[in-house]
Amino acid sequence: MNYVWVAAAVMLTAAAGVTMIRLLTGPSTLDRLVALDTLVAVTMCGVGAWAAYSLDTTVTYALTALALISFVGSVSVARFRVPDIGRKSANTRRQG
Repeated sequence: MNYVWVAAAVMLTAAAGVTMIRLLTGPSTLDRLVALDTLVAVTMCGVGAWAAYSLDTTVTYALTALALISFVGSVSVARFRVPDIGRKSANTRRQG
């Protein structure tokens, strides 16, 4: 049974690593936002896997907090983000 937990840890670590690369090299702000949401989701999966492994339900409150903070943060950034500098928006390309 330990092989399952080791495999889960390796896959979650690999997912976090690939997501961090995308977060650091994303060409636009929205790419970085999606990578940050993915990293939070991977973190939530890690916390859930730890709760299942340790049979400790006290860490599940962290899952709720992460979910709420991630949602509010994503909506806020998507709502109030400024277009990236050096790129023309889709509206100006169509008009001009």
